[in-house]
Amino acid sequence: MSKTLIRGAKLLGGEPQDVLIDGETIIQVGAGLSAEGAEVVEAGGKVLLPGLVDLHTHLREPGREDSETVLTGTRAAASGGYTAVFAMANTFPVADTAGVVEQVWRLGKEHGYCDVRPIGAVTVGLEGQKLAELGAMHESAAGVTVFSDDGKCVHDAVIMRRALEYVKAFDGVVAQHAQEPRLTEGAQMNEGVVSAELGLGGWPAVAEESVIARDVLLADHVGSRVHICHLSTAGSVEIVRWAKSRGIRVTAEVTPHHLLLTDELVRSYNPVYKVNPPLRTERDVLALREALADGTIDIVATDHAPHPHEDKDCEWAAAAMGMVGLETALSVVQETMVDTGLLDWADVADRMSHAPARIGRAEGHGRPVSAGEPANLTLVDTAYRGPVDPAGFASRSRNTPYEGRELPGRVTHTWLRGKATLVDGKLT
Repeated sequence: MSKTLIRGAKLLGGEPQDVLIDGETIIQVGAGLSAEGAEVVEAGGKVLLPGLVDLHTHLREPGREDSETVLTGTRAAASGGYTAVFAMANTFPVADTAGVVEQVWRLGKEHGYCDVRPIGAVTVGLEGQKLAELGAMHESAAGVTVFSDDGKCVHDAVIMRRALEYVKAFDGVVAQHAQEPRLTEGAQMNEGVVSAELGLGGWPAVAEESVIARDVLLADHVGSRVHICHLSTAGSVEIVRWAKSRGIRVTAEVTPHHLLLTDELVRSYNPVYKVNPPLRTERDVLALREALADGTIDIVATDHAPHPHEDKDCEWAAAAMGMVGLETALSVVQETMVDTGLLDWADVADRMSHAPARIGRAEGHGRPVSAGEPANLTLVDTAYRGPVDPAGFASRSRNTPYEGRELPGRVTHTWLRGKATLVDGKLT
């Protein structure tokens, strides 16, 4: 394989460095490097990060290829600077067997834009009644380590306990979609002042917080790992902070949209803002930012949820919940966390690469940018600022809440094990 010399990049936002890649590996990092015959990427002023890792992506294949496929989803991931994504199990058929997770894993291998790590369902058919084949999925070629019924909550405490006990045997983790179903029947948006004024069914914060409280106690009782998906309320932050202070093995994620958007946007009745969990209040947004900064929330995960046009271009009550996020995530994090001074770029590398790779046990990802490490990298033009144009997305779907909004930062290059998947903002 050819050599690549990345010249003058600000490594994790620090002093300019050169990075030399030979084949799949970084072989040298330093100043004034040269390599005969190497392809040179002039990176002056840009920030070089380890390839991003998303612990929460919906690729929709098999079954909903009208929304997304593994190919289009991984192309979107590469465009956003990701070198690995974890694909949620709510496909058709559900990824609750070794056969289905292996199918998704193999599609990722074939397309080659980023590594795809399937997430296995916790329960058969996501129905919450019977544990799925957790051991078989782990032992399969896909090597599943993360299990989730995302889209639905594992609401039965006994089933959740059994799942935590089972995955403990192979250091797996259960990723919980925290939503008490009885408290959210008919809910359309965050329960609060805005929902009362609009007359829309309210989604109370306690529906999320009560499940998180239960599950951190279950994880403590079992001695297993639990991960909280798309945490969205100030109260949830306090529960996770308390659990961590007790030494409970809990990790948590926040989405970019919950770091930036509030329920005030629902006044437009534009279904692009309809999402699960719902957009919350300004107070919640500020609490989430603070928690991501102080490490209470471990990672940013996109919850990339593509939908075809007809599922969003309809009245609010009938619209599907979810937003695409892979191609805008880093820009939103720059706006909400870096440009506000809450995080530096080394922190971003931790929250969007090192920590998600560690939680999901994604070998070869989230590694330091240093000699001897896999060349999974992303280069970001942090000085760029421009409007979001979903017409240029690599994703098959366009349901972004940021259309026309100016956001900072643009990924210009992505390398997966030394192979460029994105060059000058264009997919290879």
